Amino acid sequence: MSQAGQNYDWRAEFMRLEGAYAPATMRSYYTDVEIFVIWCQQRGEAPFPAAVLTVCAFLEAQAPALAPSTVRRRLYAIRKAHALLDLPDPTQHEEINLTLRRIRRSKFERPKQATGMTREYLERFLAVQPDTPLGLRNKAMLSLGYDLLTRRSELIALQIDDLSWRADGTLRVLIRRSKADPFGQGRIAFTSRRSADLINAWLDWRGLTIRPLFCPIYQGKAINRDLSDTTVKRLIKTAAKRAGLYDVVAEGFSGHSMRVGAAQDLLCAGHDTVSIMRAGGWKSINVLARYLEHAEHNVWEERRAAPPPAGAEAR
Repeated sequence: MSQAGQNYDWRAEFMRLEGAYAPATMRSYYTDVEIFVIWCQQRGEAPFPAAVLTVCAFLEAQAPALAPSTVRRRLYAIRKAHALLDLPDPTQHEEINLTLRRIRRSKFERPKQATGMTREYLERFLAVQPDTPLGLRNKAMLSLGYDLLTRRSELIALQIDDLSWRADGTLRVLIRRSKADPFGQGRIAFTSRRSADLINAWLDWRGLTIRPLFCPIYQGKAINRDLSDTTVKRLIKTAAKRAGLYDVVAEGFSGHSMRVGAAQDLLCAGHDTVSIMRAGGWKSINVLARYLEHAEHNVWEERRAAPPPAGAEAR
């Protein structure tokens, strides 16, 4: 086995990125580069600097089990590693582009879409939460996440200082940073009265000395630290099962379901795409369009089923 590449401490170089990228991005970088390094070592190939054909072979080996977007993400991680190590970049070669094109053309599956937690599902998920402090926190998270169209990372990042109480009993919320807003310009969102009431009840129980809005509960006490973003995913999937949904349906929900479902409900309520993009902080119409496909179908079916207006001529 070749020892080439083992003198390059890529992990130490990646530490330079801490604070410049989101934690989730950093986790992906570490995972993807480590997979590449192990793959190279098993085949006696040098990971750093990598040969163009080595990178092509790695991408092709990854393709059968992964979505093209994941393969592309691993390529970007390899590119970043070479840049940090100040090595020649093999990923810009035309042969890499051709390999990616072949991978994309070989995959005809549509991107997997999380089931939307629409208001109908939200009501069911709230109803099955236990009458405990944990249930109180979970209801506040579900209702607030739906109102604000948050990603799960945005929801758990909220702090007490991000909330402002309004005269009508609702809340004004500053979402400081998101995947589409890495430099923290933030966006303003507003809640329903129900979400505000649930937040107030949660804060009354846990107190105001804990800075994160949502925190863990251990042995009946609130713990002063952030939640993991996996908590949101687990909360939604558990609520779906408790609500009596079939397993195949419950598995379709994810930490993104609040955002998807709220966007679908806004479309069904007559809001235009620009308004929905502003409400959810979307930068890409292509991403939002995938979320709204199911809702658009429902709106069309409802219009077809509706009786014609009074006085309209039969056709």
